[in-house]
Amino acid sequence: MDKIGKYQLVKVIGKGGSGTVYHAIDTYSGIEVALKMLDMSDAHMPDQDQTKFMQFMTEAALAGQLIHPHIAAILEAAVTDNYGYIAIEYVPGGDLSKYTKVGSLISQEDAIQIAFKSCGALDYAFRQGIVHRDLKPQNILIAEGTNIKVADFGAAYLSKVQDSQLASIGSPLFMSPEQVRNLPLGLHSDMYSLGVVLYLLFTGQRPYLSKSLEELSKDILKTDPVAPSLHRPELSSDIDQILIRMMAKNPVHRYPSWAELALDIAKIGRLSLHQSEITDSEKFEALNKVQLLDLLDDAEIWELVQTCKWSRVPSRTVIVREGEKGSSLFFIGSGQVKVTKQERLLNLLDAGECVGEMSYIKGGEIPRQATVESIRDVVLAEFDTTAMEKLSLRCRYQLSQALLHALVDRLILADERLIKTG
Repeated sequence: MDKIGKYQLVKVIGKGGSGTVYHAIDTYSGIEVALKMLDMSDAHMPDQDQTKFMQFMTEAALAGQLIHPHIAAILEAAVTDNYGYIAIEYVPGGDLSKYTKVGSLISQEDAIQIAFKSCGALDYAFRQGIVHRDLKPQNILIAEGTNIKVADFGAAYLSKVQDSQLASIGSPLFMSPEQVRNLPLGLHSDMYSLGVVLYLLFTGQRPYLSKSLEELSKDILKTDPVAPSLHRPELSSDIDQILIRMMAKNPVHRYPSWAELALDIAKIGRLSLHQSEITDSEKFEALNKVQLLDLLDDAEIWELVQTCKWSRVPSRTVIVREGEKGSSLFFIGSGQVKVTKQERLLNLLDAGECVGEMSYIKGGEIPRQATVESIRDVVLAEFDTTAMEKLSLRCRYQLSQALLHALVDRLILADERLIKTG
């Protein structure tokens, strides 16, 4: 068999709990996909042997639903009498498992970025009513650099599908205490599992040195892992505290939400990185503070993170000059700028503000109305009109709506000022 439907099979790239995965080509579009195949004979097995089929159908049900830059998109699914397949976004860089052994560890700075992006993906999934239930290094794929894609939602618990909670599914080392006890699962179960993944990613060591499944289950329930820095001394105490909290035995002792965990991870990222570098977590935080972008969800903020041009601007640097033409919209990630017109101070703008809306909307047809100059060092995100073409339709719409709202607010403010001066 070298072709399934419109997909040309290239080679086997893996075997998972719910099927064989092929590298394949969509012969209509030319797009590369990972095609997960299931022999439909599994569907006719006795009830107790249908786990593979149930996992396959769970993942198939998510086709087109999980749209996030750090989740491998499930493009389509089909089931016939002879076979079933799921077409998933092809991610070429392998998975995290190759970086979880002593001698092949990545830098702690890169591990921090991967941790931050994983939080964003899992927070998005949870807000769609989904708990992954099988997080492990093999299910976090590498697109490029520190850009990751969480994959394999076959074991996921879907809050809208009652039966999906019932099966005891997961990989033993990464199971949360709740999974071991076969209790209902929420976001904190995935948080624990991600903590184990990150423990391996930072140290190359397992948190428990159990010699049997029975011993492992007892360790998960009762034994606290040693601080990661005991395995890798250069790790900071902040990393120790975050990972140990993620792996707390009681869910109430873990972080209350993915957002609070991501915030702590972003903080240590800022402390550990060289000041000239702008990390993806810093970029995301910067845009998340921009009031103009309140209409955009996290996935759309990530789109802007990837399409903006980022720079650190020293103090006393002119960003735009009055009278010059330009079509870029600027978001201030950190620092402060002053806005002047004919050398008269009009405004001081801080992190979370933006400049250049009028010129951006008019495509650079009108000259800049004022000069913008940094007062302190500034992290700046520049978004031009050509970048709009790279955004999804929904993100374009939300950004356009946000700009219209901002213009209306400024017109109202201008009218109020005219009335007061009149």
